[in-house]
Amino acid sequence: MKARVTANAAYAVADIDKRLYGSFLEHLGRAVYTGIYEPGHPQADAEGMRKDVIELVRALDTPICRYPGGNFVSAYNWEDGIGPKENRPRRLDLAWRTTEPNLVGIHEFADWAEKAGTEMMLAVNLGSRGLDEARAFVEYVNHPGGSYWSDLRAKNGRTQPWNCRLWCLGNEMDGPWQVGHKSASEYGHLANETAKALRGLDPTVELVVCGSSHSNMPTYPQWEATVLEATYEQVDYISLHMYFENYEKNTAEYLALPAKLDRYIGTVAGIIDYVKAKTRSKRDVKISFDEWNVWYHQRKQDAARMRSWDWPEAPRLLEDIYNFEDVLQVGCIINTFIRRSDVVRIACIAQLVNVIAPIMTDPGGSAWRQTIYWPFMLASRHGRGTALQLAVEVPTYDAAAADKVPWLDIAGVHDSNAGTLTFFAINRHGSETIEADVALERFAAKSIEHTIIRHDDLEACNTKDAPDNVSPVKGNGAALSGKGMTLTLPPHSYSMVRVTL
Repeated sequence: MKARVTANAAYAVADIDKRLYGSFLEHLGRAVYTGIYEPGHPQADAEGMRKDVIELVRALDTPICRYPGGNFVSAYNWEDGIGPKENRPRRLDLAWRTTEPNLVGIHEFADWAEKAGTEMMLAVNLGSRGLDEARAFVEYVNHPGGSYWSDLRAKNGRTQPWNCRLWCLGNEMDGPWQVGHKSASEYGHLANETAKALRGLDPTVELVVCGSSHSNMPTYPQWEATVLEATYEQVDYISLHMYFENYEKNTAEYLALPAKLDRYIGTVAGIIDYVKAKTRSKRDVKISFDEWNVWYHQRKQDAARMRSWDWPEAPRLLEDIYNFEDVLQVGCIINTFIRRSDVVRIACIAQLVNVIAPIMTDPGGSAWRQTIYWPFMLASRHGRGTALQLAVEVPTYDAAAADKVPWLDIAGVHDSNAGTLTFFAINRHGSETIEADVALERFAAKSIEHTIIRHDDLEACNTKDAPDNVSPVKGNGAALSGKGMTLTLPPHSYSMVRVTL
């Protein structure tokens, strides 16, 4: 199969916000307990945080981590997680029908985030609680001192404020499953008044208002229009969520789903423009795609298990084991975000450890990288700079999600500071190699290197006993040619091609 790609230095989408490669930790399953936190583990530090997990997170170079939820946040009292651990209450978590011991709260998470080289993206509870509790939380975290909540923070061991910049105004408030679910007008009013109060307390914060939980919601896209009309002058981002499934075991249909993601982003971007015009605003609201991942391997089984269990503490829950096919999907998702980086400024893979996550742990044992760790890491570490508007000519196929889905999914990033041009390319085709001629216009290439992830078995996984079964290797499918380059992309493969300028 032949393809032609043109990359021109003058045709850019946007400078990529590094937070496009964000992450997420929720008090769900073993994400926190025996995930990042396991006192007594051979790799635990003095605070009980697993150093082996911290090393794997640092290698991802993920700039932000959203916390503490997710559905968990909508019935969470943040005050339960401060003060001496022996005095903290045990609570029943309504979101996941589990018991929360509150051994990790804002102090422990903030310390962990610093060790892991990431910044906090915090969420307030606008489900069971409201404006006053949100204001208190922000004061506790960000105010320098001399007030009730900031002085209590100092009493609890942290004199200096954490100065968290990014705050989510609740989570998935459009969802009937959410504790404290609200209509768009109810939520829009509450979010706007909360945003005004938080800006009065700290005008430097960036605020994320809830958009649709997914594009199949019956209230989508009217939810976005109603909420943004109520909040446009006070918020900076609207959140979107999407998870990807392949219950039918149809790879071509599965890998076409990012076309639906692209349409979702485009629709909400249009609504943002509409509300901006309607409100006569000069402000630009962008998208925070703060939950995304593949999620289906354990979803139905665990939904049934949750209904039957009796409030366990940190149970094994939603521990999807990812395969090589998911590598291709995650690569296509991230490429979509890169190509839409003018409007998608923040994105968070959900989640980071154990729960639908790139990192897995055994209690008392090892930690290892799942297959999807690799495309996320490669993009996070090498996808910084300016996203390019590529011209791509390649055969297409029709799928349920969209017609004319290109067999080649490719994104390009120019890093002028590093002097590099990086392409992330996925061959969606299961039997044909793609031979691509890539024109490099206004770029002077000096050298090229190819990294590839490929496996003959789409179901191949990484395990604690075979942690590198699916992993990147040096490829030989890229070569400079004249004023461009040629790429040979095997069937069902993920490639990163780095050009030194």
